[in-house]
Amino acid sequence: MISALVVIDVQNSFLQLPDWRHTSRPDIVPQVNRLAEAARQAGDAVVWVLGSRPGSGTVFDPARGFVQLMDGLEPLPDEPVLTKSAHNAFTTTNLHQFLTRRGVRRLTVCGIRTEQCCETTARLASDLGFEVDFAIDATATTPLPHRDAPGDVPFDELVRDPRTLGVDEILTRTEYALSGRFATIRTVDELTGN
Repeated sequence: MISALVVIDVQNSFLQLPDWRHTSRPDIVPQVNRLAEAARQAGDAVVWVLGSRPGSGTVFDPARGFVQLMDGLEPLPDEPVLTKSAHNAFTTTNLHQFLTRRGVRRLTVCGIRTEQCCETTARLASDLGFEVDFAIDATATTPLPHRDAPGDVPFDELVRDPRTLGVDEILTRTEYALSGRFATIRTVDELTGN
């Protein structure tokens, strides 16, 4: 079966956010590189996706200069780098057309944020008929404050709020939500044969 690796939002924007120091996966770049190298060796496509919010003035606004891959990630010349403005990697890009033209039927999804852009992409990919492997330990997330948490509190204080979901809880929830429904949960070791 023809496969592709889709790397979502592993970009410098996240390094600028106050919650990044609480990330579940500070070593995401080496994990992604392991997957990319295995995909290349297998002859699979590798697609890089960047999240962008033009005109927002945030770290996701391309004018700020942070919407670029994190240091250590180097796409090959034939590997597309797509820019999206939606949570999933399909809606505002030509990802579906790219994969369809190549006959891809299986995707491996990795990137930042586990429960947001990565999970949303996996769900949509499944709905589009792709078989999906979700590389859980090549995704990263940060704690999620409760919906009623005050917006003017420093993130370090929000992390201590017992209502805040910790990264382990988020990863576990994502595994339960996706497994057997939208994706097969895999580790980098399982996907690379190491």
